[in-house]
Amino acid sequence: MRILGIDPGIRNTGWGVIDTEAGRLRHLGNGVIKPDPKLPDADRLAVIAKELGEVINSFQPAHAVIEEIFVAKSAASALKLGMARGVAMMVCGQHDLGVGELAARLVKKTVTGTGTADKRQIQDMVNRLLNVQAANADAADALAIAIAGANDAGISGANISGVANAVSVGSTKRKSGGSASDSGASNLSKAIEAALAKDAQRASGKIKKPSGSNEDGQ
Repeated sequence: MRILGIDPGIRNTGWGVIDTEAGRLRHLGNGVIKPDPKLPDADRLAVIAKELGEVINSFQPAHAVIEEIFVAKSAASALKLGMARGVAMMVCGQHDLGVGELAARLVKKTVTGTGTADKRQIQDMVNRLLNVQAANADAADALAIAIAGANDAGISGANISGVANAVSVGSTKRKSGGSASDSGASNLSKAIEAALAKDAQRASGKIKKPSGSNEDGQ
């Protein structure tokens, strides 16, 4: 199942595409749409629509997941964020993509284990789960949104009819039943838990870094 994650913003709209199959994650692409800040808002939104449409045409995702709107620092910021988010959802609709919505806190908790993770923590965990260095923090957030959407919806192969049916505002609770979709979610959760456990062991000194390692960017 191919999923497009979107981190909307009128200045920077991050996007990330992953594949999920039998609980395994595979990175396909990521990037950031950066309209010229000197352009009027209408033109910047047009750039977002055009480039996001190109991403969809290029990668042909089956579904999209977008970050749920949150309380911004100001009314003006909230308005601009809402405009970018609306355009992104419109483009997905034009391409017949179901759009799931996830709260930022849920995305952070799913990918890093804590709902208060910062951008560096998200980038680090995305790198571990997908073995890729995202274009920037916005692209990493978009990949995290895609991962969280896959985990929350229990996506596994082509057995799921749509993320939009399984993911809603604030997350949709799954019923237990041993289905293939539940298995997919469980496997993804285990991958995330294993990465977190490895980090904890390294922090405690039980796992030593290889000689010359630059894992922490040093």
